[in-house]
Amino acid sequence: MSGAGGLGTALTWAQLREVKCGELEEAADGWGRVGNRADAARDRIDTRIVNGLGRTQKGEAARAAVGRLRRLSKNFQYIYTECGLLRTTLNSLAHELKAQQRVLQGALDDAAALKFTVHPDGSVTYPAAGEGLVDGKPLAGGRASGVPNPGLAAPSGLVAPNPNAAPAQDIADRVARAVRTAADVDWRYARILRALKAEGGLGVGTATWTDAAGDAAAVREVANGYLERGIPTDASPAERKAWWAGLTDGQREEYLAVYPDLIGNLDGIPALVRDAANRDNLQLLMGELAGRDDADAVTKLAALREIDRQLRAVPNPGEPPMYLLGIGDEGNGRAIVSYGNPDTSRNVAAYVPGLNTSLDEEFAKGDLGRARDLAIASNRYGDTTAAITWLGYDAPQSPDGLGSLAVAGGGRAEEGGRSFSGFMGGLAATNEHADPHMTAIGHSYGSRTVGAATQRDGGIPGVDDIVFVGSPGVGVDSADDLGVGRDHVFVGAASNDIVTKLPAKEQFAVGAAEMLVGGPAAAYFFGDLADPGDDDVWFGRDPASESFGARRFEVGDGPPLVGRGGVSVDAHSQYFDPVADKASVDNMALIVAGRSHMVRTEEPR
Repeated sequence: MSGAGGLGTALTWAQLREVKCGELEEAADGWGRVGNRADAARDRIDTRIVNGLGRTQKGEAARAAVGRLRRLSKNFQYIYTECGLLRTTLNSLAHELKAQQRVLQGALDDAAALKFTVHPDGSVTYPAAGEGLVDGKPLAGGRASGVPNPGLAAPSGLVAPNPNAAPAQDIADRVARAVRTAADVDWRYARILRALKAEGGLGVGTATWTDAAGDAAAVREVANGYLERGIPTDASPAERKAWWAGLTDGQREEYLAVYPDLIGNLDGIPALVRDAANRDNLQLLMGELAGRDDADAVTKLAALREIDRQLRAVPNPGEPPMYLLGIGDEGNGRAIVSYGNPDTSRNVAAYVPGLNTSLDEEFAKGDLGRARDLAIASNRYGDTTAAITWLGYDAPQSPDGLGSLAVAGGGRAEEGGRSFSGFMGGLAATNEHADPHMTAIGHSYGSRTVGAATQRDGGIPGVDDIVFVGSPGVGVDSADDLGVGRDHVFVGAASNDIVTKLPAKEQFAVGAAEMLVGGPAAAYFFGDLADPGDDDVWFGRDPASESFGARRFEVGDGPPLVGRGGVSVDAHSQYFDPVADKASVDNMALIVAGRSHMVRTEEPR
């Protein structure tokens, strides 16, 4: 056997019985120790040497040194990944062989108890027993071979079978199945172990990570029974947290090595663990996407490379560290980034972006910065704050921008709300404070998604305050329907933000129909009948209206829709800009920091 001592294809049950699976597990532990050393070296480079060099040294030489250290860090990361795959492959091989050894030993024990003889070829002889139908004498013994067994014919006529024949056949079949399964296991794992060879040279480039992604996929396929089935994907966040806490260090290391995507995106797993898993998965994803040449892969790869660049950059003074809490290429792409540790922070805010948001370079450079700026502003008020950009759903996409809201429904918001609720439940479970202050923020269509999350059983777990900015409606008609009390619902609506003034569906439909029949005047008249208070927008009651009942906070007006430069919808996107709309950022920071009594309010519509 190539992975277990050179047993080869002519495997016998005696050889299977003697395989020392403990030696395979010892070898796996050895690869694990090598991988852990590489990971420790990578951590020293990233958190001590590079950060220290970036703070104390300037100039071209320092930048060149940081670049070389970053390449060395990636080399250690590659070593860690490949060693982890080797470790899990060997442990999984031992796991499968042990299972067949148990099957074999059970058959041998049964044979010994019945005083049968198991021969080297796996056949089983059994003694005379029973009574003949004619003379009453014991029936002759015989020999059973493993499946298929052409020598065993079903009895017919008045022939009485030897009662030992059936159990002997069963034992022979079990022996044969165990040997054949073990031989198949050997063949499958031999191919994988031969493929797990590091690339030559000192540099780890894109092609190497593409190869590593293929290695990981192969190991995952064979390790399914050994590891993946144990991941509690259907459990609650609290149960997942308990599951992770109950694993040994070795088990955790294997899950991180082979299933970084599953562990990194599992709500209820501690933030530091998710960050480590997702940083590794980020490299595998970039390698996988680099192996494709379609437009979707190119777009997402650009975003991932920008996120990777930011994760490796030395934080500026006063800027909280980044934590990668989720990453994936499914749908329009997934990325969850926190500025500040959400498990140790007293205040935690999660911002859900909206229309036309996807995993592209614009998102990586723009939407992530919104959470960073909010975290910086909130941390000025004392207690530690972590602010998160949550792209965990497929927001509506449209080439004509805001026009898609005229046809968008709430389906994606409902799906996104389910995922967002689970994510916030995970943060509530892993936060180390007895009662952390948590805020959900929805922008544009993201406000509809947050609204959908509030309508799930129990609302959004752990959330104390809800903020909507640039909202086309949140799916309910009153702040009282959001589960946190109207005094804890806050709305920012710029006077020049057209999205906050989109007509209600009923108003739109009636007005459009009457426009075709009776002209603009009729459209206006019948549209007003559909919305007599002029306080409905596309997804329900206008959150900034007096009838909705939320607390409207002061924001800038934003650029006019039509100005000297032509048509502009920038008023819809400036709520998080500390320069263009300082009032909005300051007020949201106060809410996030738990100081909503200091928010500057303005009159509702």
